[in-house]
Amino acid sequence: MRPTARRQPKDSFIPPPPTPVDFHHRQYPSRDSDVSSRPSSVGVGGRPTLDFYKERQFQQTVVSTINSFLSSHNFPITFKTTFPSAKDILETLKFLLSLLDFPSSKLEEDLPFLLKRLNYPFKINKSILRSPAAPHQWPSFLALIHWLVQIAKFHFHIASSPKQHNAINQYTVNSYMHYIRGDDDAVEEVDRSIQEKIQHQAAAAKERLDEARRSVAELNAELERLRTSPSPKEALEKEKAILENDVNKFHKMIDELSSRIEQAENVLAEKEKQLKAQEAEREKILEENEELKRRVETQTINPRDVERMKRELQTVERETAELEHARNAWEEKMWEIDTTISHKINDLEALALDCNQALRRLHFDHHFHYSLPCYIYYQGNCV
Repeated sequence: MRPTARRQPKDSFIPPPPTPVDFHHRQYPSRDSDVSSRPSSVGVGGRPTLDFYKERQFQQTVVSTINSFLSSHNFPITFKTTFPSAKDILETLKFLLSLLDFPSSKLEEDLPFLLKRLNYPFKINKSILRSPAAPHQWPSFLALIHWLVQIAKFHFHIASSPKQHNAINQYTVNSYMHYIRGDDDAVEEVDRSIQEKIQHQAAAAKERLDEARRSVAELNAELERLRTSPSPKEALEKEKAILENDVNKFHKMIDELSSRIEQAENVLAEKEKQLKAQEAEREKILEENEELKRRVETQTINPRDVERMKRELQTVERETAELEHARNAWEEKMWEIDTTISHKINDLEALALDCNQALRRLHFDHHFHYSLPCYIYYQGNCV
């Protein structure tokens, strides 16, 4: 049985815009005129105004977004914050409608109908489309172009995510079909099912967010470590400085070795000169020896001369031995004489002492007492 109370749609659900193909073919039966009387989800929270699009700073942001989208699709027109020409505005609108699969030959008639079906939040009529270059109409066209750009972005996003698009479409179709039939319990079941899926996706997204935050914390720690630790450039510069010091040391060692090698080469050259001089002297001595050998070989010596020379040598040796014997005998005699003389001198000294003592006992006068021993001692030394 149908409930008599009117059921309002939930604010959390924003139905997607229908595709242009459905504008002329899809029609659903009404439920006591509830569908036509349902408020637009875009207008929830108050009807928007064009005041934002009249601000200079907001216009710059919107124009930058529009130009970025148009340039990504290789569209030749670029907008500025100043008033563009009517041709640029109309060509841009046609291009955006073609992206939404809604080509239009008569923009003045088709565009208001499309905007009405898409629940465009601002009011627009056919008169402003006849004079789009009027300065006071620029905020309205800027808002329209910006809104169509957002719809086109959503359209491309849905096209790139067919899985999500099918799920949302299925939910929308089921919800409105149950709503039109008046089966509120089925609508609640569909809402509860989609809420559970959304909650599950939110939990998964939260887990991914936590994982991303942990990854961010790890990356921040790694970044802090990289900031505090020496950079690869500093490490390479330090290693380069060490290598340069080693190279300088090697150059010094090479210079020292070069100087030592030079000194060794000088010493070697001097030794070579000395060796050459010794070789020359040796050659000279060899030549002299050869000359002496030749001279000895040229001399004639007979056996008699050799025998005579041997006898004379023996005679000389014998005489030398006799002379050595005689010299030894004379040396022995000299030693004996020296010994005898030393004994005699000792005896004379003893006698001189005895004489001096005897003279002291005889009490001679002073002069005689001292002159006589000296005389005796002198005479004894003379002997």
